[in-house]
Amino acid sequence: MLQLKNLLENRKFEWFITAIIIINAITLGLETIPFAVEHFGPLLYAMDRTILGVFVVELVAKMAVYRLSFAKDPWRIFDFIIVGIALLPTTGSLSVLRALRILRVLRLVSMVPSLRRVVGGLIAALPGMGSIVLLLGLVFYVFSVMATKLYGASFPEWFGSIPASAYSLFQIMTLESWSMGIVRPVMDVYPMAWAFFVPFIVTTSFTVLNLFIGIIVSAMQAEHEAEASADRELLQNEQEMILNEIRALRADVAAMKADKSG
Repeated sequence: MLQLKNLLENRKFEWFITAIIIINAITLGLETIPFAVEHFGPLLYAMDRTILGVFVVELVAKMAVYRLSFAKDPWRIFDFIIVGIALLPTTGSLSVLRALRILRVLRLVSMVPSLRRVVGGLIAALPGMGSIVLLLGLVFYVFSVMATKLYGASFPEWFGSIPASAYSLFQIMTLESWSMGIVRPVMDVYPMAWAFFVPFIVTTSFTVLNLFIGIIVSAMQAEHEAEASADRELLQNEQEMILNEIRALRADVAAMKADKSG
């Protein structure tokens, strides 16, 4: 069991699994190309089954090695869910689940440390992002009600209801054809409409959305600092252990000298 654990934690084995994941991503992409399916369909299917088998064996090996502690690592749970989805039947009414096989590529996140840090930062940013989403929702609701009352009668397709207004405002927030597509036609009927849309853009696109970026960057920086602190602590512990061993050796040498002199 110890040899199996050493194999699973070996860096070369992790790179092997990473290479398998990349190959699997390529084969799944080739399955969407008719020419490749026509000429290499059986080979692609065989590779897909073989790679899935490798993932299952790896997962079973980890469960056998780590046992109850298997569930303590969220990344192992993540791998378990991804592989479990890939094992779902994909025939009959469930054939749509075949598209979910591409989720296996997400295992790269659990294999590459830099990607794990990014995801960890995003997860840490979720509480702060929730507050911003709530603020953005309030802003959208207020402006949607105002847009429906102001422009709904003349532009029912864009602002005829609160959901329609919210969708139009979302397009404006993303700055996708906001001027020529929506705002300028509205200004042809309501020349002062710019006084409504420009503050909305400033409030959402240039202010609230930048808060998302700020929170994510702050969370990722905190994640990086936490990892660096853990590395420093580990290095300090190793140094203290070496110093203690040196002190013990010195004490042994001094004791030996004392015995000889005595």
